[in-house]
Amino acid sequence: MPRRLISFDWALKRLLRSKAHFGILEGFLSELLQDDIQILEILDSESGRDTPIEKLNRVDLRARNQHGEIILIEVQYERQFDYLQRILHSSARTVVDNLPKGAPYEDIVKVISVSILYFDFGQGEDYVYHGATRFIGLHRQDELQLSDKQRELYQCDQAHQLFPEYYLIKVNQFDDIARDPLDQWIYFLKNEEIQSDFTARGLQQAKDELDVLKLPEPERRAYERYQDDLHQQASMVQSSYGVGMMQGRKLGREEGREEGLDEGRKLGLDEGRLIERERIAQSLLDVIADDAILAAKTGLSLDDIRRLRGTQ
Repeated sequence: MPRRLISFDWALKRLLRSKAHFGILEGFLSELLQDDIQILEILDSESGRDTPIEKLNRVDLRARNQHGEIILIEVQYERQFDYLQRILHSSARTVVDNLPKGAPYEDIVKVISVSILYFDFGQGEDYVYHGATRFIGLHRQDELQLSDKQRELYQCDQAHQLFPEYYLIKVNQFDDIARDPLDQWIYFLKNEEIQSDFTARGLQQAKDELDVLKLPEPERRAYERYQDDLHQQASMVQSSYGVGMMQGRKLGREEGREEGLDEGRKLGLDEGRLIERERIAQSLLDVIADDAILAAKTGLSLDDIRRLRGTQ
């Protein structure tokens, strides 16, 4: 029976930032990007500016590889309707922050965004999606190519390689059938297990070094608390959505009227909308400094915004 392993998000938070464990991260990225990835350094992440809820809800790590590219890796648990805009903002800010003042545009860093998602995101039958910027002719439908001089200057072959690229892994949609090395990694991301016949790069090191039983006792207790917190947060969100419906059923049974169920549906929808508005507001706290503007954008009250900022 496979040994229980540390979840990938916990490894990102506590272990994979150490050079001794770079091989695990390099293995995952090599299989995903179909390139021989070598991590040169781990950069500061965005987590330091997150709210307490966001710190639990998502984990992020930034790394620079041997090509000078910056790879953003993010694990997200709870639903976020504006998630695509969030990763666009993150990649754009990384581009701007890493262009030295007065430097030419040719020095813009290449950004690769990798999102590991544990919630139902968008519509689509696949469980791994890749997004890139491509320029297609309106009349001839051909793709714009770089000139020979541009290829020499930028050290790449295609125009889309100059722009940020995005990888979305919808973990829960994976069917647990490992058809290739990348699937073996996704199996681990979903089940926290590595089968004995898996051969994907980095998985054997992950199997050896991410064993829960090998953690020091304080670290193991911290990991257990973290897992408990994730369960607790998921339960609270589910309860918030369901409380209105349960109240409606109770009213309907007691009064024998359809109005009770309708009221419950309304309460449930209102509670759900409030939760989504607060999540959107939390993602914009460091972008919109004016409380009144943020309240207007999200439909929340000024008191709600100040509560989220912790200034109330």
